Amino acid sequence: MAKKIRIISGENVLEAELNDSKTAAGIEKLLPIKGSANRWGKEIYFSINFSTDYENPTEVVEKGDLAFWPAGNAFCIFWGRTPASVGDEIRAASDVNVFGKITSGLDILEEDKIKSGDPITIELA
Repeated sequence: MAKKIRIISGENVLEAELNDSKTAAGIEKLLPIKGSANRWGKEIYFSINFSTDYENPTEVVEKGDLAFWPAGNAFCIFWGRTPASVGDEIRAASDVNVFGKITSGLDILEEDKIKSGDPITIELA
């Protein structure tokens, strides 16, 4: 069974599931994690105290993907085009490890309810 997590920013709550990757297991051990949101197009990211090797690295991700960016030690949430996107694709700045997926709350991201500088907490659900 997939591990469920919550991503909380103020009154905004997103639900997500972790996959069975080594990256997901490593991040799960760090929970709860607190950070401050940075926006890059339709991506939120923030640095976390974690590092790992590339694991099935990809630059193009899907809407709702949670990914870890090894180059910047960052937790990333994708829901649409970024400045690196070509056409309608969702593209990270460089290779990321996808380790989970948003299962509810994408509307919060679509409505831009989380801004740069907003606090974020990630915890087990």
